Amino acid sequence: MSVTSQPANQFAAPNDTGGRSSAFRELARDIKLSHSVFAMPFALLAAVMARSDDAGWAPWLIKLGLVVVCMVAARTAAMLSNRILDRTYDADNPRTAQRALVSGRVAVRDAISALIGSSALFLVCTAVFGFAFDNWWPLLLSMPVLFWICAYPLLKRVTWLCHLYLGTSLAISPLAAAIAIRPESVFEHASLWLLSGFVLGWVAGFDVIYALQDVEVDRQQSLHSVPSRLGVAAALWISRVLHILCVCVLALVCLQDTRFGYPFWLACGLVAAVLIVEHVVIRVDRTAGRIQLAFFTLNGIISCVVGLVGIIDVTVI
Repeated sequence: MSVTSQPANQFAAPNDTGGRSSAFRELARDIKLSHSVFAMPFALLAAVMARSDDAGWAPWLIKLGLVVVCMVAARTAAMLSNRILDRTYDADNPRTAQRALVSGRVAVRDAISALIGSSALFLVCTAVFGFAFDNWWPLLLSMPVLFWICAYPLLKRVTWLCHLYLGTSLAISPLAAAIAIRPESVFEHASLWLLSGFVLGWVAGFDVIYALQDVEVDRQQSLHSVPSRLGVAAALWISRVLHILCVCVLALVCLQDTRFGYPFWLACGLVAAVLIVEHVVIRVDRTAGRIQLAFFTLNGIISCVVGLVGIIDVTVI
């Protein structure tokens, strides 16, 4: 589908009779809420790391619930921004031509409404930290964070460093969660910054792999990505280096924070093993199915293992 074949009025309501609720369901499927698994475990781990030993469990659990809602709302806003800003590019890409906005199943105005709603929910939840817990940092930082994560689609238009930018967008989550729980924790625990550094390298590395699906289309559309600008071979090596560095940074988390013990070291080893499998899979077969396996399944395992083992190690063992 080409850009010129788009409906004349993209703000018109979609033709289906399901109404706005149907449009929002379509958007929910399109932005893949299940992909929250990439950042959520690290935010939860950071929330545990930031908790002080003498803090009450009830207030902490309330804060944790707010962190979860903020995470989902912020990611929803970021993904909706991506779909809205990229819809003309998506129309000329066979892989994305059936997305909700491109195909006309959802009107742009409904996507904008959802973007405004999710952004408002995020801002309201950050304000609760101020009114309920006298912690105004989440609200003060909410707009800069929202702008940063929603601007990602624009980076691919100007630089192949867009993968690192995406990495920083997800790397914000552990630090943001820690600030929401106890702002001074980011000055007390260097391990929180190291955890964010791990997320940055890990996400940037697998986003380079994900971009392998669109090499030729990106070149045709003059979009920047590591594979389209530097070539597939260089992209694979850059991804490998990023993942080697992120494993090293994760090991530094263990070394720097004495609350982590052998279980987290084992988790580090498992992360390294899964990343090796991911790169072997991509080297042998770069079909869409294999890239999706590497992108979602294997990386979902990594985030869940690090988050779950880290939480258990800090709170139980």
